[in-house]
Amino acid sequence: MIKDLDAHYQQVFVDLEQVGLAAWAELGRQQIQSWFSPEHRSDMSQWLTQLDALKILIAHKSVSIETLTPIFKSFTPWRKGPFCLDDIELDAEWRCDLKWQRVQSAISNLSNQLVLDVGCGNGYYGWRMLEAGARQVIGLDPTLLSVMQFHLVRQFYGQGGCTVLPWRLDDVAFVAVFDTVFSMGVLYHHRAPLEHLRQLRSVLKTGGQLLLETLIIDGDAQQCLVPEDRYARMRNVWFIPSIDMLQIWLKRCGFTKIEVVDVSVTTSHEQRVTMWSGTESLSNFLDAQDQTKTIEGYPAPQRVLLRCV
Repeated sequence: MIKDLDAHYQQVFVDLEQVGLAAWAELGRQQIQSWFSPEHRSDMSQWLTQLDALKILIAHKSVSIETLTPIFKSFTPWRKGPFCLDDIELDAEWRCDLKWQRVQSAISNLSNQLVLDVGCGNGYYGWRMLEAGARQVIGLDPTLLSVMQFHLVRQFYGQGGCTVLPWRLDDVAFVAVFDTVFSMGVLYHHRAPLEHLRQLRSVLKTGGQLLLETLIIDGDAQQCLVPEDRYARMRNVWFIPSIDMLQIWLKRCGFTKIEVVDVSVTTSHEQRVTMWSGTESLSNFLDAQDQTKTIEGYPAPQRVLLRCV
């Protein structure tokens, strides 16, 4: 499997050079040997073994629910989905197809575009972006489990057009080459949210668009929630602004046209426990007596989707 992963990324590095991201390609070539080293992540040997087993099953046309289920289970928890992989309907914790429906109302066209998906998880949206006409989708996510889930899915969905690199945005050089950038479910994890927005702006071509999705609270332009500790049991939530405050942030970072596409309360229809996820999900993170509050007493999650140019 190492040879397959190396071949995939060597082609990705060539593709990066061709679109003006030579610095990204050079960084990848320097780091690739460490990405899939068991010394870097203790689970890596098991994941590589399971991917090898999957390739053998596919080559011998021996795929079935019985043979695939234990392989897919070894990559749990699956946060983003759903995926239809041969005979298996892989129902992840998040119904990302529902979010994608909201996103589609905001993107008029991705035809022939170079797209960046920051904090992409296992690459679910990357495949949908290709379906929407994108020429190439580059996903960034530092979580190695998500990267390996992408490579499992890649065995079924194809080899070209989409990749996931194990980086954060601030790991790479900021080069303005992307037609569209997505940042969904990322901003509130940043201690310096305006810096994240500035970085997103810096990798967009002139006239390029940002699709930003993040947690928000009700309130005016002066309102922003800073959790004392956890928010909905998440440790790394730093700032949850009102929509008006978020728009001010975006303007301060250079965006001039800001459209509110959708505001949605997160429900257990969209985020819930499945056989492929962990044992807890949204219903466990809300106040049992008042579903409008988290268990910490903060307003329950609601999210805004904005299109910014």
